[in-house]
Amino acid sequence: MDGGEPRRGQAYPREERRVSTIFGKIIRREIPANIVYEDDLCLAFRDVNPQAPTHVLIIPKKEIPRLADANAEDQALLGHLVLAANQVARQLGVENAYRLVVNNGAGAGQSVFHLHLHILAGRPFRWPPG
Repeated sequence: MDGGEPRRGQAYPREERRVSTIFGKIIRREIPANIVYEDDLCLAFRDVNPQAPTHVLIIPKKEIPRLADANAEDQALLGHLVLAANQVARQLGVENAYRLVVNNGAGAGQSVFHLHLHILAGRPFRWPPG
């Protein structure tokens, strides 16, 4: 596997996906991470390259490469990720001012092709972003 972005509708064989991203290795505890939250469906950990004083990634344990690859059966999981973000923000004391970001595809800045949400807080943000 070349590590590039999957084409829409293209699924990787399960064996390849298992080793395809660093996030899978974090879920399986093959590499360390500063985990701040975990439940049956997702895991949250501090970003190793923070873009704000608080920068946490929330990832589903189900392997979905991009938001565009999610389907109707993922609806409850996607909602769960947003609610988990609220819980993590409360836990970290930033519930009153944080930005929740999803980058979909390389052109939008996604560098790891395992769906993830960014919680960013602790500094002023401008609009439009980027």
